[in-house]
Amino acid sequence: MEKIKSIIKKFCTKEVISYIIFGILTTLVNITISFVTTACKIEGNLSSTIGIICSILFAYFTNRKWVFTSYAHTFKEKITEFGRFILARAFTMVVEIVGVFLLNDVVHSFYGLFSNNIAYLINKVIMTIIVIILNFFFSKFFAFTKKDEEK
Repeated sequence: MEKIKSIIKKFCTKEVISYIIFGILTTLVNITISFVTTACKIEGNLSSTIGIICSILFAYFTNRKWVFTSYAHTFKEKITEFGRFILARAFTMVVEIVGVFLLNDVVHSFYGLFSNNIAYLINKVIMTIIVIILNFFFSKFFAFTKKDEEK
């Protein structure tokens, strides 16, 4: 029982809880924009890309201020931090686009019971969960790193 409490305490930090809350909001931005643009007859992969870009910008500002508490103060530090954040998110954007494409076009036959829109939404949610996990680690250990004296 103590080991379980220790594990829960280790993972239920303010940072993780904040990331989950803002991750959910970021996910809602991503899925909502993707679904609305798809409903407006924009092709699924393009809709996914638009949703991802909007959610990346939302995530940067929320993560910088409320999740990882950025220590970037100078213009150069802020640009470097933003560049790292965008680089990491660009990588996970490619992961998501490729994942949605593969699920939509390759694995789609497994969703024969669902309409195309529902199958797309299921695929989008699956890839979004994977991307959220990757983004936490990239943000924590790559984009919003703290200087040694501020750790």
